Amino acid sequence: MGLFDDVEGIVKRQMVLFFVIDTSGSMQGSKIGAVNTAVREVLPELKDAGGSDIDLKVACLTFSSGCQWMYPTPISSESFQWNQVEADGVTDLGEACRELSKKLSKNEFLKAPSGSVAPAIFLMSDGEPTDDFESGLAQLKQNNWFKYAIKVAVAIGDDANKDVLAKFTGNIEAVVTVHTPEALKKWIRKVSITSSQIGSKSQPVSNGQIQSKQDAMIDEIKDIQQSDPDLDSTSTSGDDW
Repeated sequence: MGLFDDVEGIVKRQMVLFFVIDTSGSMQGSKIGAVNTAVREVLPELKDAGGSDIDLKVACLTFSSGCQWMYPTPISSESFQWNQVEADGVTDLGEACRELSKKLSKNEFLKAPSGSVAPAIFLMSDGEPTDDFESGLAQLKQNNWFKYAIKVAVAIGDDANKDVLAKFTGNIEAVVTVHTPEALKKWIRKVSITSSQIGSKSQPVSNGQIQSKQDAMIDEIKDIQQSDPDLDSTSTSGDDW
């Protein structure tokens, strides 16, 4: 290791990209298969997404009957080894919210010697909660890291409760709907990379105002939908699950 390698390691700030994935029984088959394939393939592309001054790390929380972390701590995107996830059980999204709130802390997943920037949280679900989601979300919304995080949700199929997902993100415009495995894979890639890029940079001042990173992400979602109509949540082609 050279002299400047050590310096770079000290000055880099940490950013964590959270994948929060529904692994309930209704996700069996092509849905969970598309998630496994897409996340595994996008991880190598995240290596430089945060820029030269950001140490981008990844954490994955799955939820069904209960919830669990894939690893006990966030792992750098270039070292993260994706473990195949399986689908079974119910949809304990409320418990997942409470668990996420615990880890969104400088004493837990956001501790770094040089500090952390606000995380990006990417939720994927195909149904609706089977537990007390409202109380879990209420607890999560008290967390300041969550307040400033970039939040995007993907509704997998028409059975997904988009109102619930909008409550999580705080804005229906941060919720996209996918009708095919291919569209799901594309959105996972685009959201993962784009949220990492936005989250790692300071937002420019426009008309005396600094645009929030969440608003910047919503603008990017709109641009993506316009540039690739096949990904548009208003597709009338029907589900292909």
